[in-house]
Amino acid sequence: MSSSPVNVETATPVQPAAERLRITEIFHSIQGEADALGWRTVFVRLTGCPLRCVWCDTEYSFYGGNWRDIEDILAEVAAHGASHVCVTGGEPLAQKRCLILLRKLCDVGYEVSLETSGALDVADVDRRVRKVMDLKAPDSGEAQRNLWSNLDHLLPHDQVKIVIASRADYEWARGVVAEHRIDQRCMVLFSPVHGKVEPRALAEWIIEDKLPVRFQLQLHKLLWNDAPGH
Repeated sequence: MSSSPVNVETATPVQPAAERLRITEIFHSIQGEADALGWRTVFVRLTGCPLRCVWCDTEYSFYGGNWRDIEDILAEVAAHGASHVCVTGGEPLAQKRCLILLRKLCDVGYEVSLETSGALDVADVDRRVRKVMDLKAPDSGEAQRNLWSNLDHLLPHDQVKIVIASRADYEWARGVVAEHRIDQRCMVLFSPVHGKVEPRALAEWIIEDKLPVRFQLQLHKLLWNDAPGH
């Protein structure tokens, strides 16, 4: 005796699994760097990072965190009433569903930026997102992780950031910018590592060499001294 076929019109549909991300923190603050400097911004910090830069200031985001539905994340972002949203980490692209969050934030109409190490492929990042992409200088301990093909996916509204811990890092960065003509692709930002390079020294090197880069200090460190949640 054959069993009756399932009536596809009346069968209960299978609900898709919730789209979730592991989140370290969501907070409302002032953007401290890049071209959105000074704007009131909601930061969504994803958990996890495959890199271990020696000067990292967010090691607390490497582990732990809580799983959050993307719709819940969007609701918390909206509650702060800011037009700028920064998705950061850790390394946010280490979680594949980060791409979904970026797209949905753009669809709602936010000005969205992504802080990424440059070690993971950015090809599939929504083109509306402003990528703030690091290139790791030698003193970071992670220069071998730079994914140079990412330069081909930069758009004029993106930014490349190089964090500089020594004169040797500066000379490396100067050479990389010239070799790859990065300044002709997008804005280039040079930042000093706190306690390693005097900001004035870096500024004077840039002036002396007439570099086509933007000097940057991290405003949030001046305001809140690296306190989490700011």
